[in-house]
Amino acid sequence: MTGGGKRSGAAFPVLAAALLGALALSASTGPVPISFRAAFDAIFRGTDDTAARVLLSLRLPRALLGALVGGALASSGVAFQALLRNPLADPYILGVSGGAAVGALSVALFLSADASPLLPLCAFGGAALSALAVFLLARRRSGVSPERLILMGVVVGAFLNAVIMLMVTLAPPGKVPGALYWLMGDLGLGTPRRVAILFPYVALGTVLLYLLSRGLDLLLLGDHAAFQAGLSVERVKTATYLTASLLAGSVVAVSGLIGFVGLIVPHGARVLVGSGHRRLLPAAFLLGGAFLVLSDTLARAASPAGELPVGAVTALAGAPFFLYLLRRNGRRS
Repeated sequence: MTGGGKRSGAAFPVLAAALLGALALSASTGPVPISFRAAFDAIFRGTDDTAARVLLSLRLPRALLGALVGGALASSGVAFQALLRNPLADPYILGVSGGAAVGALSVALFLSADASPLLPLCAFGGAALSALAVFLLARRRSGVSPERLILMGVVVGAFLNAVIMLMVTLAPPGKVPGALYWLMGDLGLGTPRRVAILFPYVALGTVLLYLLSRGLDLLLLGDHAAFQAGLSVERVKTATYLTASLLAGSVVAVSGLIGFVGLIVPHGARVLVGSGHRRLLPAAFLLGGAFLVLSDTLARAASPAGELPVGAVTALAGAPFFLYLLRRNGRRS
């Protein structure tokens, strides 16, 4: 095994420990102090005091939701960057998250009955349609350039933001405050039920992307080289596109718009384990989960008057990183 292989192999225990540490920090952070002993008793012995109820009904589900959302967004970002061969690709920047938000809000704001089971499906539909719109608008006879794809993603994202504001304006008054906070990214609604609803979508999406690892590696070489290697290029592209949209759409349905996780985390994971997707995808999932859980913990602790939207924290970190990547790629081209 080479030195790089040893380093990448050692990265997984570190990433797993980072995620577990982030979950523990999130569960212990808050106005009600919870000791390690109290957490152990609540989880393994079924105690029913105040600390146990706070941990099991509020903090632990919120932390687990953050891990699922962060891992799914990071995995989706890896897939889009490989599919488009563009280091700037991200479900938020490409307008996919905005499409998912439109789909989820359509049922959340205007249906009187509980629409929780429908939210991930409707968000997936909105994400898929917006990704398709971006691709068709960016397509020319000579192909799809990375710069034009990003530009069309920004345009479609701006249009979808206008649609979202219009929907919020026309929504029933009682649902508007929650919708506005949700649009800024919110894990505060993390409940055991929401975690249970999201888990199958994230599990299915991440497993499917892992099965597509070899195809994603070949796509990085270009369509012609991938076809010569025996890859069914269009089939792999379609499967990757649908799966990445499924991941982005399902998490937007439960957490709102949380940007830049799918942009920042894949680059960090590549530094740790390299560009091979069989290692990159699980590394990005672990790193994305830890990153978002820590961001949410910071959002809860940063403001004494109340918690900040976690989407604001990730945007503060992601926007400068996006500008750095854009400038670096401009110099290369």
